[in-house]
Amino acid sequence: MYGEDVLAGNWRRRKVIPEVDAEPDLVVEDADSGFCGAVVGFELGAVVLEDRHGKRRNFPLTPAAFLLDGEPVTLRRPVSAKRAQRRITASGSIAVGTVKAQVAKASRIWVEGIHDAALVERIWGDDLRIEGIVVEPLDGIDFLKEAVAEFRPSRERRIGVLVDHLVPGSKESRIVAAVKDPNVLVTGHPYVDVWQAVKPERVGLRAWPVIPPGRPWKEGVCEAAGIREPADMWRRILASVSSYRDVETPLINSMERLIDFVTVLPED
Repeated sequence: MYGEDVLAGNWRRRKVIPEVDAEPDLVVEDADSGFCGAVVGFELGAVVLEDRHGKRRNFPLTPAAFLLDGEPVTLRRPVSAKRAQRRITASGSIAVGTVKAQVAKASRIWVEGIHDAALVERIWGDDLRIEGIVVEPLDGIDFLKEAVAEFRPSRERRIGVLVDHLVPGSKESRIVAAVKDPNVLVTGHPYVDVWQAVKPERVGLRAWPVIPPGRPWKEGVCEAAGIREPADMWRRILASVSSYRDVETPLINSMERLIDFVTVLPED
């Protein structure tokens, strides 16, 4: 009288999660964190999303990890993206693989010391070589005005200067105020030393320690970190930096302004 057993077979069908190609500009939301952004590329097997504020985050391509129009989806890397991979430099720009480093131009970027120069090279070295811009350490900025006068900057021979601890009322701000040449741009960051421009968690610190006035800052940092020699601490700091994501935003903004200033000539 009755047909087949109504409970026989796969009556509890699982919901099928669709797979979607992670094409550029596709807007999705990470289901766990709620981060919503557009696909801008891939890095180390993860998809890179950028939100409307320009913030980027990497997410692994795990099943049902994203929401598209409110519905769960599994993102997959498009075949075309695998064929045409774009290398991203440490500064976040697209690497130009077929262009050789240029002969050094007359314009320069000056930094306070060799640590600043090494950090700038670690992040922006590829970009600066393509542009032909040399970074030179000054050994401090106490004589910045005199160094600028000796360099004799011009429209085709410009100087960008990166200054530590450039905050209102500081010694550095007073020195910078004396430089008024239109072919010189001075930018800076608020940190006592370029060490502090590196995110503290990258070097195993919850925060950079507060060092009492009158005590050498680097020595205080070394003691707080349990490291005897500043040279050892610096090696640890530099080794923790591989891209712009490892440093604070004020340093990034300052360097990007300097690079634009020394590479883009003003209009007549």
